[in-house]
Amino acid sequence: MRIGFYPKLAAGNIKKNGRTYFPYILTCILTIAMFYVFKSLSMNPGLKKMTGAEHLALIMMFGSIVIGLFALIFLFYTNSFLIKRRKKEFGLFNILGMEKRHLALVLGWETLYTMLFCMLVGIAIGIALDKAMFLLVGRIIGSEVVLGFFISPKVIAITAGLFGIIFLLIFLNSICQIHIANPIELVRAGSAGEKEPKTKWLMAFLGMCCIGCGYFIAITTENPMASIFAFFIAVVLVIAGTYLLFTAGSIAFLKLLRKNKNYYYKTKHFTSVSGMIYRMKQNAVGLSNICILSTMVLIMVSSTTSMMIGMDDILKTRYTSEFMVISHETEDERNREVMETVHALQKEKNFMVKNEVQYTYLDFSVFCKGDTFFIDRNAPVTAIDDSQILFFITLEDYNKAEGKQKTLNDGEILLYSNRTQYKESVLKLFDKEYQIAEKLDSFSGNGIVAANMLSAQFIILPDKEELNEICAKQKEAYGDISSSIDTFYGFDSDEEGKVQIQFFEDMKHTLKERGLDTWTESRAEARIDFAGLYSGFFFMGIFLGALFIMATVLIIYYKQISEGYDDRERFVIMQKVGMDHREVKASIRSQVLTVFFLPLVVAGVHVTAAFPLVSRLLALLNYRNTNLYMMCTIATFLVFTVMYVAIYLVTARVYYRIVSS
Repeated sequence: MRIGFYPKLAAGNIKKNGRTYFPYILTCILTIAMFYVFKSLSMNPGLKKMTGAEHLALIMMFGSIVIGLFALIFLFYTNSFLIKRRKKEFGLFNILGMEKRHLALVLGWETLYTMLFCMLVGIAIGIALDKAMFLLVGRIIGSEVVLGFFISPKVIAITAGLFGIIFLLIFLNSICQIHIANPIELVRAGSAGEKEPKTKWLMAFLGMCCIGCGYFIAITTENPMASIFAFFIAVVLVIAGTYLLFTAGSIAFLKLLRKNKNYYYKTKHFTSVSGMIYRMKQNAVGLSNICILSTMVLIMVSSTTSMMIGMDDILKTRYTSEFMVISHETEDERNREVMETVHALQKEKNFMVKNEVQYTYLDFSVFCKGDTFFIDRNAPVTAIDDSQILFFITLEDYNKAEGKQKTLNDGEILLYSNRTQYKESVLKLFDKEYQIAEKLDSFSGNGIVAANMLSAQFIILPDKEELNEICAKQKEAYGDISSSIDTFYGFDSDEEGKVQIQFFEDMKHTLKERGLDTWTESRAEARIDFAGLYSGFFFMGIFLGALFIMATVLIIYYKQISEGYDDRERFVIMQKVGMDHREVKASIRSQVLTVFFLPLVVAGVHVTAAFPLVSRLLALLNYRNTNLYMMCTIATFLVFTVMYVAIYLVTARVYYRIVSS
């Protein structure tokens, strides 16, 4: 054969199979562009000049890794649709005399054409979008963006290298599928029917059990530290259960519809239900993927959006005062020097101060079993789920700080729980039992330990004598790693942000210069890091959400095309025996609607069940505005549903054109 035969044949094959090839090529281009953008942003020198640069760079790097892994898995998955649709074509080539090695050459040229075109266009789009995305990140953060265009040869090389490897692996996988099949199997692969699948009740039961266990973990896990591990366990169980339930449960559901004579023996239902029963075994994986991707989109977009909108609430939870000074000095004279230094600086800078709060406190970590808190220095790492922080303050300081007039008798305490609620009526510590006179709804001192992932119990003691006694006992238990009684001073100001940041820098410098052992924090300065962190999360959530939506659309599109070609002969026969176009359309609508919206409904149930667990995970990041998160979740679901309906309308039309042609 002539040298140019195989390249021309490969080009003709791509053009001829445009209906299936075009969405695949478009997906490859967009995936390459997205990877390039994230990788380029993570290495852009201009990012270092933005607020929260370290957090942003880390998030962008993580996003590029996620997209790279997603591309490897998803492009393999979508390519399998192409190979399935074209096995008959390859089988005919093989029967007409073309050897397997010749088919490999054709596939090689097709892969090369696809790879080169997708890389050139994808990287070009990535370069074009890079600056726009950089400006968008700056706009989200509220940071000034340096003008200029950044093109990194290193990023281009990494992108080309990664996707070159992915296309090579896809090509090798396609060759393996063609090589192991004989010509007759290839010819029959696209049209071979399946036996009616048996109803696998055990598999359906296991699927329900997995999902039920995942839901149970998500709803009942209260300890925020345990929530991290529980989240991954619940995700694995729900994903496994979703695959099992769609594989076995969907068949059982369709057979129940078939048993319902009033529903089944109608023109629009008879053809669709009978066809789906035989094909559900191969469709179950696609439906499961749609459901899981939809769930990921809904949770990711709703959580990152709510965090971005509620950033001010997070800051106020973490930093209850705009300025916080914690003195670790153990001598009263040195403590007074800390406070006098701060007050003197306020007068010197003519810095407006309001809402001043000052108190002494003690905090240390313990383990909890029921109503008993204890210290165990030899506890295993796995016992961290039972760990909590105890935060002690005297009643006198509490009343001053909160503007209250609470009273306590001997042996009584007030208690506030910041995350895990304490349910007992008594609290035992160091062989002493305290009666809980009242459980408080809030305490401004929460900001001191809010950054700690452990739950905290804030305990208001009757007097300082009790505080000193507990301090002495924990020093005895912890030895050289024990805590001391610290002094907290917090205050607010009406000064603008830049003035506050400058005062904070002056205060830090002055305290350090005098050798005073303190820890200082400023809400205005923290806002810079928070903006970088949460804006990065928001950007990644929206970007990856768009990527997963694209994947969902493609899976649905290929599912409809695959079913359309499988059903075309059946509908042709039905029309020959009397079914008109109106009845064909009604049957198609019934078939699509029967299972098309099932993944969306199940995804909605998954998101609802995950809501308590995701809320607790957000609490670890000091996000507690549950109402806002709920509103964002509902809004995200409604927007996604509108998009899903639009996808249905488009793909149903494509399906109808295929079966009607």
